[in-house]
Amino acid sequence: MSICKMMHKALYGLLASRKGALCSGIAVCLLFNFKLIAQQTEHKDTLILPINLEEVILISKNLKNNTLNYQSEVKPLSSLDEYLESAKKINMIKRGAYAWEPMLNGMSSERLAVTIDGMRIFGACTDKMDPVTSYVDVSNLSKIEIGSGQQGAVYGNTIGGGINLNLDKEGFKNQGWKGLFDSGFESNNNLYVLGGKASYSNNEFFINTDLVYRIADDYKAGDAEEIPFSQYEKYNLAINSGYKLNEQQQLSASFIYDEARDIGYPALPMDVSLARGIIGSLSFQQDLLFNRLSDWETKLYFNNIKHVMDDTQRPEVPIHMDMPGWSNTYGFYSSAGMGFDSHNFTFKVDGYYNKSLAEMTMYPNNPNEDTMFMLTWPDIRTLDIGIFVKDQIELEWSRLIVSTRIDIQNSNVKDEIGLNSLKIFYPEIEDSQARFLKSFSIQLHKALGNFHFSLGSSYGDRPPSVSEGYGFYLYNSFDNYDYVGNPELKNEKSTAFNGKIGFEKSSFKTHLEGNYFLIKDYIIGVPDTSLSPMTIGADGIKVYTSLESARITNLLLDASYEFNKVFKWSGLISYQRGVDQDNENLPLISPIQYRGQITFNQHKFSANVSCNGAVKQSHYNSLYGEDQTNAYTILSASVGKQFYIANDDFYVKAGVENIFDANYSTYTDWKNIPRMGRNFFLTLSYTIQ
Repeated sequence: MSICKMMHKALYGLLASRKGALCSGIAVCLLFNFKLIAQQTEHKDTLILPINLEEVILISKNLKNNTLNYQSEVKPLSSLDEYLESAKKINMIKRGAYAWEPMLNGMSSERLAVTIDGMRIFGACTDKMDPVTSYVDVSNLSKIEIGSGQQGAVYGNTIGGGINLNLDKEGFKNQGWKGLFDSGFESNNNLYVLGGKASYSNNEFFINTDLVYRIADDYKAGDAEEIPFSQYEKYNLAINSGYKLNEQQQLSASFIYDEARDIGYPALPMDVSLARGIIGSLSFQQDLLFNRLSDWETKLYFNNIKHVMDDTQRPEVPIHMDMPGWSNTYGFYSSAGMGFDSHNFTFKVDGYYNKSLAEMTMYPNNPNEDTMFMLTWPDIRTLDIGIFVKDQIELEWSRLIVSTRIDIQNSNVKDEIGLNSLKIFYPEIEDSQARFLKSFSIQLHKALGNFHFSLGSSYGDRPPSVSEGYGFYLYNSFDNYDYVGNPELKNEKSTAFNGKIGFEKSSFKTHLEGNYFLIKDYIIGVPDTSLSPMTIGADGIKVYTSLESARITNLLLDASYEFNKVFKWSGLISYQRGVDQDNENLPLISPIQYRGQITFNQHKFSANVSCNGAVKQSHYNSLYGEDQTNAYTILSASVGKQFYIANDDFYVKAGVENIFDANYSTYTDWKNIPRMGRNFFLTLSYTIQ
């Protein structure tokens, strides 16, 4: 039986077995269209096939044609978290209203390579309250590239895949000055958004800048339930520029300053007083090199991340704590392409040097007692050098894509006190450790009439993260355990298989795809009853350990139909399953989810009605702090209209989310923190041509 038939049979069986739970939600969603902002990358070739199984989420509000982009967006001033959540394979772990953590293929940040314009960046929070995606704004970006599994290895070593946030650059367009002003308001949490863009470009030089400010109060869940400590305030400034040295060569530079303050995390015992990112780069591009190599780009970059947790605004805290963290990264990459005969090669060499340091100071309520200090990340220095090569081979009857990546990584513990603390648990550990990392992927694509098929297999591994290897008494409020790292962990290894079948004819499209990950030496925290917790009220200590194996399966079915030039329908349904070697459920694995929407676009007017939902979560594991989440279906709607003022564009969009004010939480909502209730939004945009 083919892999496509197997996936179809498995999905049909799953839906049939849960038809009672799905009926109400699916019946509603099939009336609506899910307009996927995430789109398959388009490639023009004789086979009319996608190069790989990636998604691309388009974001850019191009100053020349801004309104067309706004008509395609349900909520133009959405947060980056909301954009990511619209992707097919991404779910978001939510600890509050700000800085959600992306998950891809049922795997979170340790198993992903997340980059900004190809730059490696690492959060500075031991509690993962500042994912890489929190240090940019949608206004900075043109698109988001998502590579599933080892298709994301171009961004770094990974298990689950890679996410690359592409910066928005005006380019050499010879358009002179352009401007854009944005403002938005949301009723539920009194969110105000103010933003502006300015750009100048000619045939030899361009510069574009944008500034965004967001401020929000506590939000309300369904039935007007207020969620305290969910407020936030954020500033973001981005500058991109370029200069043509000649027709073949150009220099470009980018700079981002992102600062958030007074961030509440209602699902956690602590809030954040400061989360600041400073990101900069300088790159050189050359169109052709040595008559063979093309699109050569070399980039140097740096980033400085500071994150400060505190609980001074929380009442009845047993002992107040400050927990600052720092992450500094310096890196480079150099990439180029080369094509001859039926081969198209991509070469990339990259590297980074990262310093991660975090500490905790505890202030007893009794002033006569001494303060206590502890390093939670003992100044870890990581040097990583990698090589990535991909060959896209055009065969007479199909396309074959082969890629490989090799990394050499070295980690050092620079703080002697922190090293001695870890020696309490691991007396024989050294202050330095080297690892060899590798990946390999092969993908086959075939077109047959209106059908196209993809099959692939891959292998990859990853090292432990800083917390998994060197974390010292890190409290996890999800399962109420303190965690201790393990520098003796083996590399985690994944063998994966994927398949896809698609049918496209006229205005109808449908795709069924799936992947399967067999992960050896799966890293996860396991209770150690011989150790005592440090956090008051914690249930115990978990030590990061390598399980024998884990298995994660993902299935996804989507379809779309264009009734005519103004109406479009589409929908999506997905399923995940994750278990360890004993068939015990892995944490944070999605139940069956579905989404849908119908859109209307004509005469500068747009409208849409959408829904999203999930069935009851039946595969959960209380050992990791999970419990059962209920089924839900959420309905939303919006309308938009474009006007002209002289030669300038003025665009208005208004809508309502969670129309029926449902009180619900999803499987990724930390400690079952409810999601936002009914929310009205209004966006105004003025473009100066």
